[in-house]
Formats: sequence, structure tokens, C-alpha cells
Amino acid sequence: MVSGLFICINFEVMIDTHAHLYADAFEGEIDEVISRAKAAGVTKVLLPNIDTGSIVGLNTLVELDSTFFYRMMGLHPCSVDTDYEIQLERIKHELDTKETIAVGEIGIDLYWDKTKQEMQEKAFLIQCEWALEMNLPIAIHSRESTQLIIDLLKANFNGKLSGVFHCFVGTAVEAKEIVDMGYHIGIGGVVTFKNSDLRNHLFNTPLDRIIMETDSPYLAPVPYRGKRNESAYVKEVADELARIYSLSIEDISKITTANALELFKI
Repeated sequence: MVSGLFICINFEVMIDTHAHLYADAFEGEIDEVISRAKAAGVTKVLLPNIDTGSIVGLNTLVELDSTFFYRMMGLHPCSVDTDYEIQLERIKHELDTKETIAVGEIGIDLYWDKTKQEMQEKAFLIQCEWALEMNLPIAIHSRESTQLIIDLLKANFNGKLSGVFHCFVGTAVEAKEIVDMGYHIGIGGVVTFKNSDLRNHLFNTPLDRIIMETDSPYLAPVPYRGKRNESAYVKEVADELARIYSLSIEDISKITTANALELFKI
């Protein structure tokens, strides 16, 4: 025994499959955030893009440590506006010139503004075409639009794409439909919320289609709800999934990590 030395051994190995650690919320603290994530057992963090304004920050983190951070590239639906075609040109350049594991974060968001639905659908389908051409999975944002996106994917890319419905908060019926289509379901802090029905909707969802995420800096899990989220907190998601599936956290970590590695071809 070495006096005064505290050694923390993590038996869990986890991947945060969706985090915006390049966001301003982490400015000046990213080294500490990375250290806490690694101490919690997180071995990789996957970074989805938002728009042309976030590309530099995202790339900076990947260049900092390309064995810990992995790049996704896409145009977030909430950033889709009348200039979306110009933004897509820049994003496509990034996809064509840099190593990227997925096209994302892409999708449709009908929570904030329904007037841009048509533009969002067009941008989503264009980026899905890129994913098909490049043999990349997609990371899907589906706030208030899960069934719409399911229908679009079936109509245009049935059986041709893979990906994840990130931050899933849909119904058990939607979860089954997503899994039956061959997609994964991204589970984050919402599953720990007391008023969330998500744990009940996951009860019959096969664990081999589940991956874990934080969506940092948003949607921090209990007991951090209301605070800035970070990748270390993915462990709270693993704890809740262990309760839902009556497995150990080690088993949850092992299975979801394997799922993520397979989906994103890491």
C-alpha cells in the first residue's frame, strides 16, 4: 500500500456517442472535462456538428486527440435557413476532405419553428444522400418529428442507410419501428428523469440496438439535471439502463460500446 495515493480503477468502458464539447459552455475548462470523462471510463467521444460556425471548434478538438474525439459533419435542422444550400456546400467540403465517422447532426425539428419544415426536409434528404454515397451512418435529430423522419427514410432510403435516432424520447411503437428498420436508438439523460416515460418504452427494445450519449452541454441526467452536462455523466445513463434491463453496469457498458463501435465503424 502506498500512503497518500488514491487509485481509481474503472471496469466500465463507455462511449459518449453524441456530445458538443466544442460548445462555448466548455470554454476554458475542456481539459478538466476530458479528464473527468476519462476518469469515469469514457474512452471515446463522438462530436456531431451543428452548422458552419461550429466546424472550427469541432475540428480543433479532433486535432487535439483523434483517438478520443471523432468527427461527425452535418447541418443541424435548427440551423437550416434560407442560406442552407451555402452552408451545405461548406459542410460537404469537410466531409470530402476530412476523416468523418457519420453525417450528423441532421434531421427535422418541429418544436421551435414549423415554418421551416420544407427546408429542413430538403436539407435532411440531401445529407442522407451524402451518407448513402459515402457509406456513412447518420445521426438523426428528431424533436417532434420522429414519425415524419421514419416515414421519409422508408420512402426514400428503405434498407439503404444505417444510423441512430439521437436523444430518443419517442414511443414504444416508434422504437420498434426504428429497430425494425435497422437503426439504433441513442439514449441520454432523459431516461433518468422522474417524469419520463422513456424507461417504459425501452422495456421491449433489444439492447443490441441501444447506444449511450450525453448531448452535452444539454439534458444533464439526474442528479445533475439543470446543470451543464458533460461526457463523464454518461455513467448515469449506464446506471439507469442497468436498472431497466436488469444487468450490471459493466454489461451495459460492454454491450453499448460494442454497438457504437460497429455502427460507426471505429
